Amino acid sequence: MNKSFNLSEWALQHKSLVWYFMILSMVAGIMSYINLGREEDPDFSIKTMLIQASWPGASVDEMTSQVTDRIEKKLQELDSLDYTKSINTPGQTTIYVNLLENTKAADVKPTWVKVRNMINDIAPTLPQGVQGPAFIDSFGDVYGNIYAFTADGLTQRQLRDYLESARQQILSVPNVGKVEMIGAQDEVVYLDLSPKQMAALGISQQDIVQTLQNQNAVVASGTLLTSSERINLRVSGQFASDEALRNINLRVNDRFFRLSDVATITRGYSDPEQPLFRVNGKPAIGLAIGMKPGANLLRFGEALTEKMDKVIADLPIGIGVHHVADQAVVVEEAVGGFTKALFEAIAIVLAVSFISLGMRAGFVVAVSIPLVLAITFVFMEYLGISLQRISLGALIIALGLLVDDAMIAIEMMVSKLEQGEPLPKAATAVWTSTAFPMLTGTLVTVASFIPVGLNDSAAGEFTFTLFVVIGISLIVSWIVAVLFAPLLGILILPSAMKKHAETKGFFSRTFSGLLKVCMTWPKLTILATAGLFGLSLFGMGFVQQQFFPASDRPELIVDWTARQNYTLAQTKAEMDGFEAKHLIGNEDVDHWTSYVGQGAKRFVLSFDVQPNSSNFGQMIVVAKSVEARDRLIASLSQAATVEYPGTDVFVKQMELGPPVGRPIQYRVAGPDPQKVRTYAADLTSVLGDNPRLGRIVSDWNEPARVVKVDLLQDKARQLGVSSSDIATALNNVTGGSTITQIRDSIYLIDVVGRAPKAERESIETLRNLQLPGSNGQAVPLAAIANFHYELEQPVVWRRDRMATITLQAAITDGSQPATVDQLLKPSIDAFSAKLPDGYTVETGGSVESSAKSQAPIVAVVPLMLLTMTTILMFQLQSFQRLFMVFIVAPLGLIGVVVALLSSGAPLGFVAILGVLALIGILIRNSVILVVEIDSLRKAGKDAWEAVREAAEHRMRPIMLTAAAASLALIPISREIFWGPMAYAMMGGIVVGTVLTLLFLPALYVVWFGIKRPETEEPSETVVA
Repeated sequence: MNKSFNLSEWALQHKSLVWYFMILSMVAGIMSYINLGREEDPDFSIKTMLIQASWPGASVDEMTSQVTDRIEKKLQELDSLDYTKSINTPGQTTIYVNLLENTKAADVKPTWVKVRNMINDIAPTLPQGVQGPAFIDSFGDVYGNIYAFTADGLTQRQLRDYLESARQQILSVPNVGKVEMIGAQDEVVYLDLSPKQMAALGISQQDIVQTLQNQNAVVASGTLLTSSERINLRVSGQFASDEALRNINLRVNDRFFRLSDVATITRGYSDPEQPLFRVNGKPAIGLAIGMKPGANLLRFGEALTEKMDKVIADLPIGIGVHHVADQAVVVEEAVGGFTKALFEAIAIVLAVSFISLGMRAGFVVAVSIPLVLAITFVFMEYLGISLQRISLGALIIALGLLVDDAMIAIEMMVSKLEQGEPLPKAATAVWTSTAFPMLTGTLVTVASFIPVGLNDSAAGEFTFTLFVVIGISLIVSWIVAVLFAPLLGILILPSAMKKHAETKGFFSRTFSGLLKVCMTWPKLTILATAGLFGLSLFGMGFVQQQFFPASDRPELIVDWTARQNYTLAQTKAEMDGFEAKHLIGNEDVDHWTSYVGQGAKRFVLSFDVQPNSSNFGQMIVVAKSVEARDRLIASLSQAATVEYPGTDVFVKQMELGPPVGRPIQYRVAGPDPQKVRTYAADLTSVLGDNPRLGRIVSDWNEPARVVKVDLLQDKARQLGVSSSDIATALNNVTGGSTITQIRDSIYLIDVVGRAPKAERESIETLRNLQLPGSNGQAVPLAAIANFHYELEQPVVWRRDRMATITLQAAITDGSQPATVDQLLKPSIDAFSAKLPDGYTVETGGSVESSAKSQAPIVAVVPLMLLTMTTILMFQLQSFQRLFMVFIVAPLGLIGVVVALLSSGAPLGFVAILGVLALIGILIRNSVILVVEIDSLRKAGKDAWEAVREAAEHRMRPIMLTAAAASLALIPISREIFWGPMAYAMMGGIVVGTVLTLLFLPALYVVWFGIKRPETEEPSETVVA
């Protein structure tokens, strides 16, 4: 570097300007901290889109082969497609389009536009009668606030009217996103038309339909133009209420009938019920409220609360309002906890600084830390990074690293002052002596986080801010150390300092003794270290693997999956019984909400939204504490197993990071659904032998009854009856068909014609169904059709155009999924090998998600190593020294394994990132030590003495920064999310630092063939 320029010297020559920038940085940092958004967790893209299509009357097989397969085949042309997954039911298909993990967040929305265009292109090729396809590209929308409204003494319609008014007011809140209603039941006017009575009177349902539609039609009736004005003409007769229907007269075959003479007219709600929403066991209607992306959640929460207070004040007595999901409160508590941990870490680092450096030197470091954090906050606001779990954790991790530069700078100033140099010259020595080794170490440490920054998986996107925040803070810390720290030193440090006494303290004497032993017997030291490294590799096999840990939120989720042919009413009855017995009055429960026939709204980004189904329900139970949550999980799981053996009840915690579901999953796939069912049943037996697995369930496999109507086609044609006529007549009797609509205020109320309850629930009614023949005579259905029962699949899941059954299981003990998967692997491989061609077994669940997230890390590691190597070569310019610096980095694994095994913490995705970061931290220390040795040798020191003196001289700052870095992790070691990473890094830093100071000198001695001087006596005792 050009010696004519010295940044530290420039700072001393322009004190006022530098002080101005320091003050400006602090003020800007404080303002940025206040303005930073607050979130519980960082955002990540949900790279899933839903495509839905319906074909009324189609079977599952017809739906799969004629609709789903055509769409999935077209989707395979999409470059960024990872896989398709579809759920097929009679007359309905829902296809999940999942993009590749490495699809950039910015490319997701343009890809959805491309998907729409692709599928719209093939829409004309779908069978006649197919409705759709429809696209849902807002699958990842989050509704952080959910209000439940209950009514005592009001009807559903009256409650809904109040909610529509509330919704309109909520939409005026700044930065509000979508506002959706949950559990509202649509009103319906039913005309119960008896086929027997209509046949007796000689009228058909079509006559009634035609009359009602003609009277209720909205048709342009013209405009009267006069010389001075336009006058619109209006024709009356449209239906405004169900009472208007009762007064309708029908003229059929020259006879008049009042509609109420041939139909029972009732106004009620959808039958069967639409998906329901309940709170604390009571019927409710919910409002799910989202927020626009990028808005400040806490400010939005305050504005929403203010608006809701006004809304609630205007509601009548009898309407109860329950705030069942409040993301602003959760975020405030979470950020408060993280911020507390950050301040605890700052206090720890400052304590280390004051204790080790003394009050004055420690004060310089104490001022440097807030400066670095302030400038980092400014960059975070500029880049749109909020305060959340990852960014605050990154600041805590960075604290122990960024203090390193300030400590080294102050240590250098103190050292020069003790040598008798004047204070200004000592301050400028920061640039000349340590700036570039510090910069090399800083850049190497930042480079060690490259796998985080370039990991384009969902997990990588979740943790991306870790790389950005640590990178910014470390680079800023170097600038502060060489620009601001010298000026602070001039102000705070004394103008002269006495040299420390030659007598070493106990710790220094202990280290000197150990160093002497290691340098005297360097080969033995190297062999011992290699042995410990080998043991750590062996011990790694006993460390459990993990994807992401469960959440520390108090909610628990109860997934309720009944038999495939259950009605929504039966599912509701089961859930109601469970709630009444186990949730009402439970002291551990704060409140809960139930979703029947649907899954809960995505109230937090990592929540796994389930498809609607009449046999599915979900309870979101909020416990009074995390301990209460754990008790509830145990008790509710046990109760469900005993009391509902035929129902799949899965009680689970919330997930952190991308959702997975049950941790152990295996997919059995193949072209023939029936064979897939058989193989899935066989694999279930294999999995059932493992005692660590809970109940093994599948997403489909259970057949259901259907009534097959075999039409005698020739006889039907003779009588003038077609298959279409019969299907329409059967649908009119059982489910009913929409005749017209009543326009009531803002609602459109369907008028549905159907058979009376007694007739539509009896198969005998279907046999006796009278059909109009070609000659005007009624034809009984039994005369032209045979009825019998058959079994067919009510639902078929597919993945990549193959019928796929996913077997899922929870883990009953404390084992991690990867551990259980390894135990099952031999039996799974043996089973898979016996399957015929075209049929496969694939691993899913957290093991698959973990592999997908770790694969990009492995792919980027070579780039990380290349970047580190390049940076180090600029500094060292020696292959031999480069090798020595690099060889120390993997040895940190010794401490990692010891820490993880002793703490019982698993090696998860985040812990792996910490292990990679260790490489940079240890290389940083090694670089500083090697540069110091070379500097002493160039200054004329004997090689042996240069190694010894450099190690002893660098021992104090290296140990101090190691202490600061490891102790700063203590506050987050209590966190479920950060705990494993904290333990791994603490163990790796401590052991790696010791090896840097003892193993590296021994390696240096051996590598360069340095002999111990004859005058130095060998060490006879080892100081313990």
